[in-house]
Amino acid sequence: MANVSGAFLKPEWGAPTSIQTLVTTRNGGVSVAPYDSLNLGDHVADLPESVLANRALLRSCLPSEPVWLKQVHGVNVSKPTKRLLEADAIVTNKPNEVLAIMTADCLPVLLANTKGTVIGAAHAGWRGLCAGVLENTVAEMRILANYGEGDPIMAWLGPAIGPQIFEVGQDVVDAFQNFGLPYPEQAFIPITGKSGKYLANIYLLARSRLSAVGVNQIFGGHYCTFTQAEQFFSYRRDGETGRFASLIWISEANSL
Repeated sequence: MANVSGAFLKPEWGAPTSIQTLVTTRNGGVSVAPYDSLNLGDHVADLPESVLANRALLRSCLPSEPVWLKQVHGVNVSKPTKRLLEADAIVTNKPNEVLAIMTADCLPVLLANTKGTVIGAAHAGWRGLCAGVLENTVAEMRILANYGEGDPIMAWLGPAIGPQIFEVGQDVVDAFQNFGLPYPEQAFIPITGKSGKYLANIYLLARSRLSAVGVNQIFGGHYCTFTQAEQFFSYRRDGETGRFASLIWISEANSL
């Protein structure tokens, strides 16, 4: 195993011992500015050889190569019976299959059932979150679990842009209103002196959507990619930047 553990975060969420997770930071890789240094995104303008080297470093700490999705801010879910590479969420019940979500301000959500037999990962930017990417992910996980009753799903909200920073326009508020589902009033706080501008709480919006489909064990949601510049890439902060990854897999060895 490569000695890059200092570049990783370990989610704390009380998941079953069969569930393994890690979140990379921007540290511990080979890319140069503005992608310094552990950039995992091959769709930014970083050198391809640097991205490959960074992914190799990460792979040395995993049981298999992660399933890298082409994320498009949509609601499609890739699943074992129909593996889609262009999707914004992915589920599996296969041991040692590593699910990966790349972000740089959007919200990564990792999910597992409490039996530790089914997992999911979702890319929840505001567009996908509004359109139902989390609901779709939970639904596909329940299908994989054969609709098992008494087997709740739990979720961990990974690093995203924080509620004190995430400024949005009226169009975003309208999108959530027009979708027809209630959301907490505190999710959008009007900005004094900026008509039609709001501070959005993407963590609160995600919690609301997950709770609405019966996911009540929700953890995380305490980071801010924008303000924690030494740890995370942030598109809103830097524009040209890299991507970090949130990963989850089912492991019988529990070796990490």
